[in-house]
Amino acid sequence: MKKLVYILCSGIMALWLSGCGAENNVKKGDKYYAIGEYFDAAAEYRKAYMRTKPKEREKRGERAYKAADCFRRINYTARAMGSYQNAARYHYKDSIVYFYLAEMQRKNGDYKKAIQNYELYLQYKPDDILARNGLQGCQLAPIWKNRPTLYSIKKEPLFNSRRSDMCPVLAGDDSEQLYLTSTRPQATGNEISGITGIKSGDIFMAKKDEEGKWLQPELIESEVNSEFDEGACAFSPDGKTMYFTRCTYDPDYPRYAQIFTSTRSDASWSTPQVLEITKDTLSSYAHPAVSPDGEWLYFVSDMPGGIGGLDIWRIKLTSNGLGGAENLGEPINSPGDEMFPTFRPNGELYFSSNGHIGMGGLDLFKAQQDSTGNWSIENLQYPMNSSGDDFGMTFEGLHNRGFFSTNRGDARGWDHIMSFVCPEVLLTVKGWVYEKDGYELPDGLVYMVGNDGTNLKLSVKGDGSFTQEIKPNVDYVFLGTCKGFLNHKEELRVDTSSVSKEYVLQFELASITAPVLVDNVFYEFDSAELTQASTLALDSLVELLNENPNVTIELSSHCDYRGNDAYNIRLSQRRAESVVNYLIAHGIATDRLTPVGYGESRPKVIRKKLTERYTFLHENDTLTEAFIKKLPEAQQEICNALNRRTEFKVLRTTYGLFDENGKLSKSAIEKIAPKKDEDETVDDPSQFEGGIQY
Repeated sequence: MKKLVYILCSGIMALWLSGCGAENNVKKGDKYYAIGEYFDAAAEYRKAYMRTKPKEREKRGERAYKAADCFRRINYTARAMGSYQNAARYHYKDSIVYFYLAEMQRKNGDYKKAIQNYELYLQYKPDDILARNGLQGCQLAPIWKNRPTLYSIKKEPLFNSRRSDMCPVLAGDDSEQLYLTSTRPQATGNEISGITGIKSGDIFMAKKDEEGKWLQPELIESEVNSEFDEGACAFSPDGKTMYFTRCTYDPDYPRYAQIFTSTRSDASWSTPQVLEITKDTLSSYAHPAVSPDGEWLYFVSDMPGGIGGLDIWRIKLTSNGLGGAENLGEPINSPGDEMFPTFRPNGELYFSSNGHIGMGGLDLFKAQQDSTGNWSIENLQYPMNSSGDDFGMTFEGLHNRGFFSTNRGDARGWDHIMSFVCPEVLLTVKGWVYEKDGYELPDGLVYMVGNDGTNLKLSVKGDGSFTQEIKPNVDYVFLGTCKGFLNHKEELRVDTSSVSKEYVLQFELASITAPVLVDNVFYEFDSAELTQASTLALDSLVELLNENPNVTIELSSHCDYRGNDAYNIRLSQRRAESVVNYLIAHGIATDRLTPVGYGESRPKVIRKKLTERYTFLHENDTLTEAFIKKLPEAQQEICNALNRRTEFKVLRTTYGLFDENGKLSKSAIEKIAPKKDEDETVDDPSQFEGGIQY
């Protein structure tokens, strides 16, 4: 009898302790949930569910739902689906359980079951846009899978670890660097995140070797990475500023994502600084992307004024700081979440959403803006999209190829990086802006005008190059400019093509502060008569002077040290006059030209670029007679040939700009006055401030 009583009491005590334990688990779970530690919260809610007696149906349903909510937030799709099923089985009080169960089933590719639960939920909430979009997505997904687009995708083992790898970003002048976010063991810190159950993410970078092959990603050695979560980075067009997301930890408060900036100094990144977008400290700001023109920062936020949970916003980047934040509105933003904006250089915006009609989870979308500023969007469909999360695209230059991230096929919900390519006919122009000695001009600008209404100002990269998409059957004019240099114009006619084609342009700019060599000008022996071989070089000089009508030049001729001084002066003067006469005969005004013969009095000073061709010479060597005679005979002849040269230097840059009274002429005012429309574009590059730079 005593034994029986003991057993009964023990059973009652166990049940009581179990009930108390379940309540404690719920309290712990609620605490973790309040500060965003969903992984830890899910563990507590699951324990509470297991410790709750089956007959306590209401409590069981509630605790299953709480666990499911946490699993959903950390992409544990299978566990979330099972927990939502348990919540529905125990008749969870809110019909929302059927919506989220359908969402998880769609994300798991169980479209038939998802349709059933969407329809069940819509009986309660017939006007729910997200449910209707989800239902339609389930109906379309099988069709899209059976009719794949032209995209082809491939998993990239080199960039992937046994953990989560995501948000690839190509950078560098030739896309030779790939930044990515990873939770691999090499990431900073050793603690497991209570949010995700894995290590915090850091930013890694892979680069190409000399043969163009990718190397293993390595952790960025800078203060960009910390013990906190960093990722989803983006760069300014010049590559000098990095924008990235950081989520800090706090044991007592929710974690709000923030955008940080870091600037590049030599090979390292500076200490990050918070980018204060608004004064709102209770909202998250994440997933930065810079528009191709560098004028706008796009980002994701849940701040007030949005349409759904997370929306895409943008804010103006100015020299004086940030402008006001703007919500992109419909049709881009939806009642769901829009995330991970990125740009293709042609201006197309790509983003991910779970609020529009899609295959499941986050789908990739392309957005294009028309001339009136209105957006249109399209789902990239299969195989770019799947039932899982697909997001974070990056493009290799203007090409429709690059990388993206997805968690498709991963039971743990971890992300992996894949490459993509879409065949296309792409017409591009690639140009280089450089000085006549061959050095690139990274401060150069190129104005591009087409007879289809194209009017663009193109910045060049660090190597002086630019690449721009162009259209068939369009006539273009390009004006290469740089402060301290004369302008150079190139014209291009683009024909229709059935294959991709790249046009190449060279913008060789002449200095206005240093003598400029007129290469390949030849004279008859011991004569001032120009040879036929000089025509091409002189015609190029005529073109240059026509492109820069406000300059006057000194045209000079130089001799080597052989022959007497007086004779060399006379010969060089006659040669300079021969060139000037040629220019006059081809339409250049006489008063713009001053011929001068210097004989041997101004030996050539060697610039660095020339030492690459003639290794026996050094920068700033002066080719005097004494210097030359110390050299071997073959090198002497090279130096003498370098001294025998024709050059020009700019004397004035104001020719024709002023009338006889010293006032700016009417024609000059009409030519140089800035004419800007509402979008600050120009009708003619020569009319834009900086379009002609002297």
